[in-house]
Order: sequence, then structure tokens, then C-alpha cells
Amino acid sequence: MAMSTLTALLNHVAGKFPSRRAISVFGKLDLTHARLNRLVDHAAAQLVSAGVNPGDVVALTFPNVVEFVIMFLAVIRARATAAPLNAAYTFDEFDFYLSDSESKLLLTSEEGNEPAQAAAAKLNIPHLSAALPGGDSEIILSPTQFDVDTDSIAKLTNDPSDVALFLHTSGTTSRPKGVPLTQHNLYSSVQNIKSVYKLTESDSTVIVLPLFHVHGLLAGLLSSLGAGAAVALPAAGRFSASTFWSDMKSYGATWYTAVPTIHQIVLDRHLSKPEPSYPKLRFIRSCSASLAPVILDRLEEAFGAPVLEAYAMTEATHLMTSNPLPEEGPHKPGSVGKPVGQEMAVLDQNGVVQEPNSNGEVCIRGPNVTKGYKNNAEANKSAFLFGWFHTGDVGYLDSDGYLHLVGRIKEMINRGGEKISPIEVDAVLLSHPEIAQGVAFGVPDDKYGEEINCAVIPRDGSNLDEDEVIKFCKKNLAAFKVPKKVFITDSLPKTASGKIQRRIVSEHFLAQISTAKVPKFGA
Repeated sequence: MAMSTLTALLNHVAGKFPSRRAISVFGKLDLTHARLNRLVDHAAAQLVSAGVNPGDVVALTFPNVVEFVIMFLAVIRARATAAPLNAAYTFDEFDFYLSDSESKLLLTSEEGNEPAQAAAAKLNIPHLSAALPGGDSEIILSPTQFDVDTDSIAKLTNDPSDVALFLHTSGTTSRPKGVPLTQHNLYSSVQNIKSVYKLTESDSTVIVLPLFHVHGLLAGLLSSLGAGAAVALPAAGRFSASTFWSDMKSYGATWYTAVPTIHQIVLDRHLSKPEPSYPKLRFIRSCSASLAPVILDRLEEAFGAPVLEAYAMTEATHLMTSNPLPEEGPHKPGSVGKPVGQEMAVLDQNGVVQEPNSNGEVCIRGPNVTKGYKNNAEANKSAFLFGWFHTGDVGYLDSDGYLHLVGRIKEMINRGGEKISPIEVDAVLLSHPEIAQGVAFGVPDDKYGEEINCAVIPRDGSNLDEDEVIKFCKKNLAAFKVPKKVFITDSLPKTASGKIQRRIVSEHFLAQISTAKVPKFGA
């Protein structure tokens, strides 16, 4: 088995740290690396017996449960392609994703998933459920038990070029694009994440992010397993603020990774219901959306650990840049750090590399980067211009080589020719002591082409109003960057992975004040 595959790395770890804890479910079970490896091999043999062939796409829709982890790894061990899907999708969404990925099999938890199964039935895709009754048993696939030939897996050699994971982009500006990622992409990304955070067999974390998303899957789960470290899954199968710190303490957690929304929830709970004590963490990681410097400062103060902001995307098999651990250099609030394990350049529209501190499009290339979108020649043509993958993000590298993001190319607000970074406005909003969450976005405007608006969630007990927000912005921003309208709200629309997408927020709030048809930005 080629070592530059994720499967070979996990096999190596199982041999090196056989009796160390790999995965736990709170109050239910603990599996060692050796036991997890045996469960995966046996489940992979069952899939082969069920007719899964190399190259087949297998869709998986589960909560964050141990069965997902085993079946995900079993699918790729069988040289098939795992396509994790959000269990909360509607019938129409499952219909699209199952069809677009050309899935040959649907795997769910024992409880099943009605919309997913209905969509699979419509597409004539067979369905199996997976259950692990206990730590000492094997995975049971229902409705049929198969004659398992364990030798079938021993004969299968995973190749670095095997497409192991198939995900879709978030679809911020168009319909989601399919992203195939190989065993070598996964292996490269895991090695990058392990190296920058110095993950070892002594580390432990609690998974707070959905495993159908690249952040939780790569940074939380696979990098931990690839380091011989341990992960714990909350008993409820999803993040719970009320049990988070007790889970972290129970499993001796040394770090965690989350999106800013979850950091905000953890902080708010700390302010209203502080724990008697907190575990000593090596670091806290933030990724998938911009973390305002003021939130970073509050997290560090509250939990006594460095907060390392990172930058990632599906097409890069997650990690692109990260702020370093304190012993490796400073972590700069407002920056997403230095490139990790890949080349990075800031290019202008003609492909010319920009000088330090000059804005341009952030572009990357390296062994973690997808070779291209599935069946989408047009998208590939624009995404891989000049021999680089184009992220669609505007940013600059400072003189120390740290990347600073300014915004998505399509989310930059062009107000009468003045380009406004919504990230900059977000940071000002969040520095207001009475604002818990805030997001700036562009809206159509007859005079300027685009104007800036924002939505804010006040802290509990606050009487914050629109005038106060605008007054505060006028003190801290140039006049043309001050939001023209402020929506005071108690919730913001988010994606399943906890991201706030400005286009969706804009549509949501414009629809509240207008019965006219709201333009769909970037559609």
C-alpha cells in the first residue's frame, strides 16, 4: 500500500500506537487505533461483498456518530469514493447531490433518513444502514448480511490517485460544484495540518463541527487519527454548548477547532455560565470564516490559550494557511497566517505576482489541491488560469509572509467605484461592546450601484438601536464605509457548517423590507 495515501498512514498509525485511544463516544464506547483499523477493514470487506467496486461513489448521511467514521474509512479502504451529505437536506437537495455525484449506494445510520432514502429510491440507488452495537462487535449492515470474504480487502491496494472523497462547494455564487479529492490530496492535507499544529499521539480533541464538511472531517477527525491522537464525539451526535467543556475535560482535550459562530457561542456561555475550571489547552483554532480580532482577544483572555486563525477551502482539501504556534512565531490578529505545505501567490487579473501589501487574488498550488471540478470545463478553465488555482478571495501578503484577507471577489462592495471590504466593517461592528454578532453586506443602489447595509445581534439585555450602531461606525470608519441601514435581529441565516454567507444574509433582510423581487447576487 503506497504510503502517500491516507489509508496507508492510518494503517501505519494502528501498528505504531495499537493500544492508544482513537475515538470515543461520550458515555458509550472507546476504540483504540488497532480496533478502529480492524473495524474499518471488516466493514470494507462487507462493502465489497455488497457489490461496491473501486471508483464507485458511496453517499453517507449520518449525524456525528462512530458509524460514520468507520463507514467513511471503509468506503475509501475499498477504493471507492465517499460522498458525505448533510443529514438535514430536503428530498430535492438529496436528489440533486445523489444524482450529481452519481452515487451507487446510500449509507445511513440505523435510524435512517427519510428524505435521503426517498431520493435514493427515486434514483434506484440501493440503501444500507450501519450500526455498531458495542465496542466489541462488528459493524452490522442492514437489511442484508453478506458472506464476508476478509481476503478481498487484503488483495486491494489503495493508490494515491484513487478519488477518495467527493464534496460540493458551498455554492456562494452559483450552483454547488463537485470537488473530487484523491487519497494523495487527503494524505497531503493531513500531513500539513499535523505539522503546523505539531499534533502527536498525546493530543486529544472533541469534534464540534459536522463531519460532512471538510473542516470537521480533515482538521478535527482525520488529522487527529493520522497523528495517533484521539477524538471524542458528543453523545448527542452534534455540538452542545452545555456539555462542551465537560466533554473536553473528560477526554483530556489539548485543543479544538471551530467556526467563529461556535467560538461566539462558547464565549457567550462562558460570560453567562462560567465553568469552575477549564482544561489547559495548547491552542484553539478558528477557520471557515473571518474571526474578528476583538473575538480572538476575548477567547484568549477567557480560556488562556493562543487562538490560531487559519484559511481553508474544499478545493485545497481544507488547509491553505495558518497562524503558527507561539513557539514558531507570532500569531497576528486579523491575519490568517502563512502558507502551509503549498505555494501561494497574490496575482492581479493578468496573472502578475503582486508585491507585499498589494491586494490581488489569492492563488495556490500544491499536492493538496484538487485536479479540477467534476464535469465542469468552464469552471476549471477560470479556476486554473496561469498555472495556479484561483481561490476567488482578495487579499495581500505582508512583508512577513502572513496573508490578510480582504473579502471574496464577488462579495467586495463597489460603492460608486469605492471598493469596501465587508470584513473590515464586520470587525468594527464586533468591537462594539453591546454587539454579539454582526455582518456587513452589499445591496443594490440606484445612485451608487451598490450600498452597504449590516445586520447585528445585540447582546442579551441590550437596548441597542440602529442610530447607535451608525453613530459608532461613523467614529470608526471612513464615511463611505458606514452602513446606510442597520437591521437589528436575533438570528442570522447560516449554512449547515455554520458559515455566514453575505449573499444569503442580504437576500434575507432585503426580502423583509420589500415585496419587490429581490435580486439574487451572483446567481
